[in-house]
Amino acid sequence: MAQDMVAVRISPDMRMAIVGSHGYFHDHPPPATPHDLANHNCINLRYTATSGWAVWEFEKAGRSLNVRVEGQLLVNSNALARLGALECLGLAYLPADYVEPFVASGELVSVLRDWCDPFPGYYLYFPSRRQPSAAFTLVVDALRYRG
Repeated sequence: MAQDMVAVRISPDMRMAIVGSHGYFHDHPPPATPHDLANHNCINLRYTATSGWAVWEFEKAGRSLNVRVEGQLLVNSNALARLGALECLGLAYLPADYVEPFVASGELVSVLRDWCDPFPGYYLYFPSRRQPSAAFTLVVDALRYRG
């Protein structure tokens, strides 16, 4: 980050989750390690037409691992990836907070939890100013995470 930039934390730490439905796991054993994902139908996410497929990132005991997964379904939103998992189409890699209600209700099962360490959440970055406007200061203060 450039020296003249300011970073303000606007969210708590985040965690990803790998989820699938009970119906999917009826026909496929749950993966024990990220390498086991090669034997699964994974729901790939691509946010824009020009971006590549999202890599599934894992970390355990300080060891990082990036896995490119394969599957029959490619979607461009978290909502579609979650729907695919709910419909037994494969495993989805999504923010844990986003799928937690479905895990809590038993509609989805979370796997590889010990490989999904938290990572820093979102920050607002902006150039430092000697005299920020009152409106800008209000926006920054409203967005500031106070956890």
